[in-house]
Amino acid sequence: METKIIDGKKISEEIKLEIANDTKSFQNKFLVKPGLAVVLVGNDPASSVYVRNKEKSAIDSGMRGKTINLPSTVSEQDLLNIIENLNLSNEIHGILVQLPLPSHISQEKIVEKINPIKDVDGLHPFNSGLLSAGTPRFIPATPAGIRELLIRSDFDTDGKHVAILGRSNIVGRPLANLLSMKSNGGNATVSLCHSRTNNLKDITQMADIIVAAIGIPNFVTQEMVKENAVVIDVGINRVESSLHKRGYRLVGDVEFETVKLKCKAITPVPGGVGPMTIAMLLSNTLQAAKLQCA
Repeated sequence: METKIIDGKKISEEIKLEIANDTKSFQNKFLVKPGLAVVLVGNDPASSVYVRNKEKSAIDSGMRGKTINLPSTVSEQDLLNIIENLNLSNEIHGILVQLPLPSHISQEKIVEKINPIKDVDGLHPFNSGLLSAGTPRFIPATPAGIRELLIRSDFDTDGKHVAILGRSNIVGRPLANLLSMKSNGGNATVSLCHSRTNNLKDITQMADIIVAAIGIPNFVTQEMVKENAVVIDVGINRVESSLHKRGYRLVGDVEFETVKLKCKAITPVPGGVGPMTIAMLLSNTLQAAKLQCA
């Protein structure tokens, strides 16, 4: 049977079209345009491209998109003040601070400063607590995108064993909560693996679904995957390449060419999880606007 390449770009476009239609209906009803503000500290090229894509996608969906570019030398207090102004703005319904932040700024303080009802990244302790309790309000965009990819590709997680590689607060931990919830796209048995996990290969070889979010290029190899597993690759890594004009190529955390010969379905890098993250961020922004106008 031919391996299915899960097209995150195509699925994300379908979702964004649904969001654009829903946004139009919302705007007609409440005479309010949902607004998303993205704060970028520093000038990392990859982050800059990602932030531009978020702003463009918001505008294309009928929302207000605003990017605030700050130098890497910005003080923690100045950043807190900017977030407070966004908290008070009636035109901004969703706030996202692009991570990671420079070492002199406390990520925890910044995340906690965002009004929880505008926290479309779902990282505020209040929102992460709701997710842990099984009553989520804003689900972090990448985990939400992964669940949506599985649902819309007809891969049922009910009763399945899912191995998640990586325990970050942005992907691994919230995804483990999400996939184990009593809900559509949930009810899975989840193994949350990390750098201290013993016998990792034994765990991944038993998994029906593997989610790789460990940040190591080509970490998941063919022998780690059982026949007909579903493999979701969250990693985006730059690897030097003399064959590419820019001097590097993008690869995931999964050794794509060999693993795809063994699994039932796999996401490519790029074009898999990445586009879904932006789509779910827009979904959260629209939801935030609805909550603030209710």
